[in-house]
Amino acid sequence: MIKRKYANEVVDAVIVGAGAAGGVIAKELAEAGMKVVVLDAGPMRDPQKDFASDELSMKSLGWQETRIVDGQNPLTMGHNNSGRGIGGGTTHFTGVFLRFHDADFKARSLDGVAEDWPISYEDLEPYYDKIEKEIAVSGPKHFPWGNFKGPYPYPEREPLSPNAYMFQNGCEKLGIKSVVAPLAILSAPFEGRPPCINRGFCNQGCMPNAKFSTLIVHIPKAIQAGAEVLPDCMVTQIVMGNDGKVKGVEFVHDGQTHKQEARLVILSAYVVETPRLLLNSANSQFPNGLANSSGWVGKGVMTHSSFDVLGRFDYEIRLYKGTPVLATTQDFYRSHPENDFVRGYTLHAHGVRPVSFVNAISNSQSGLLWGKKLREKVLDYNYYGKITMVGEVLPNENNRVSLDSEKDEYGLPRAKVTFSYGENDNKLIQHAVKKMKEIIEAAGGRPEFVVDDSAHLMGGCKMGSDPTQSVVNSFGQTHDIPNLFISDASIFVTSGAGNPTNTVMALAARTADYIKEHRW
Repeated sequence: MIKRKYANEVVDAVIVGAGAAGGVIAKELAEAGMKVVVLDAGPMRDPQKDFASDELSMKSLGWQETRIVDGQNPLTMGHNNSGRGIGGGTTHFTGVFLRFHDADFKARSLDGVAEDWPISYEDLEPYYDKIEKEIAVSGPKHFPWGNFKGPYPYPEREPLSPNAYMFQNGCEKLGIKSVVAPLAILSAPFEGRPPCINRGFCNQGCMPNAKFSTLIVHIPKAIQAGAEVLPDCMVTQIVMGNDGKVKGVEFVHDGQTHKQEARLVILSAYVVETPRLLLNSANSQFPNGLANSSGWVGKGVMTHSSFDVLGRFDYEIRLYKGTPVLATTQDFYRSHPENDFVRGYTLHAHGVRPVSFVNAISNSQSGLLWGKKLREKVLDYNYYGKITMVGEVLPNENNRVSLDSEKDEYGLPRAKVTFSYGENDNKLIQHAVKKMKEIIEAAGGRPEFVVDDSAHLMGGCKMGSDPTQSVVNSFGQTHDIPNLFISDASIFVTSGAGNPTNTVMALAARTADYIKEHRW
C-alpha cells in the first residue's frame, strides 16, 4: 500500500521524474511553499546499502526496460544514457560538470546549421553560478575555454589518475591545453558529505556520497520543505480537462492505478520517456499527442558522439584507478576554418572498469574479438590508457522517439528510438579519433582499439519562440497547454560539445523561478 500525503488534494505541481532537472525543480518549488508531488518509475535507494562497487549489479541504475532502436546508427540504450530511480542519471554519471559556451546557443548565426536557441549564455549564467555553488563543484582556478574562466567553488581534485597524467602529458607534447576537469565531486567536506577518496566507481553509484546526485542533495531538501516523493510509480497518462489544461496524471504502483491532481504538470522524465508520455497521452483534443501541434514532439533527438580510443603502453596505467574523468581539453570545441566540418568536441581522459573494458574491445572497429585472443588482450588491461570524445551532433528531425506497436507491462506502446549520424557528425568523429590517437602516441602509447560509442541524450521537445516549429518556450512551458511544463534535456535545441548535466540543472532552476514568479 502506497502512503500518500496529498492523495485527495489538488497540489500545486506534480513532477514526473526525480533526476537532474526534477530534483532541482522539486526543491525550488517546495521551498517556495508550493505543494509538490514527485513521481519516479524507479526505487528510492540508500547509497550505503544499495550501491555496490560492482559493474554488473549496478546496471540497475539505468533504465533497463526494453526500448526499440533503429536507424543507420542504432543507439545503445540503458545505463550509459538513462537513469531509473530517485536521482535519475545523476546517480551514475561521471560527475563532469561543464558549462555550455555562448557559441552553443548560436549555431545558426555562427555556422549556418541547426537553429539558435531562444536564450543566450547570459540568460543561464546566474543559474550556472547558483547550481555550481549549491553542490560545491570542484575545478581549476582558471578554465581556459568558453565564457566562465573560474575559479570554481571548490579547488580542483588531486592527485590525478595515471590515465589523466598520461593524457595531460600527451597534450602538452602536442601543444594542446588541458586542465583538471570540473566535477560535481567534492574535493573537501561540504554539508556533512566527505571529499572523494578516488574509489573510482562513480558510474556504479557513489557509496560515500562524495559525488553529487539529486538523490542525496535536492530530493532530501525538497522533502524537508514538504514535498512528497513517491518512488516506484510509473506515470502512464497525463490527464486533460475540457478547458484545454492538464488536470494531473495517472500512475501505476504495485499494479494499482492511482491519480494525482495538480495545477501544474512538469515532465522531467528525460529524452525518451518525456516524448513517449506526451504521445501516449493523445486524446480527442490532441489526437497527435499532447503539446504536439507543431509535430515536433519526439523529433530532433540528439546524442553526443562518444567514441573511445584505447592505447597499449609499456608501463602500467591501471584504468580503474581514480575518478573516471580527471583531465579534459576543449581546444577543439569550436568551428575552425581548416576543418571540413563545423562545431566541435571535448576530449576527456576516461578511466574504465574491467567489465566495460572487455565489452569495449570485444566489439571495436578492429572487428569482433573473442575467445583466446580476447583473453590475451584482457590480461594486459593494466597497460591500456583511454581517451573519450564528447562530440556535438547536429539535430535532424528524422532522429526521433516514436511509439512502437509492441506493448510493455502497463499495456503502453514501447518507445522506438531512431538515430543516424549525419555527414558533419561523421567528419567531426574522424577528426576527434585522429586527435585522440595522436595524444596517445605522444604519451608513448600505441593506439589499438577505436570503440564506437555514444553518450547523453538531448532533444525531442525543443524550445523555441515559434509555436509552429517548437514544443516549449524558453522556460519549458508548452506552447499548446499553459500549465504543462517540460524540464529536462529534451528541450535542448542543439547538443553542444560538452557534458549536459550542468545546463539541464541551470535550465531547471530558471524554469522554477518562472513558475514561482507566476504562481499558478
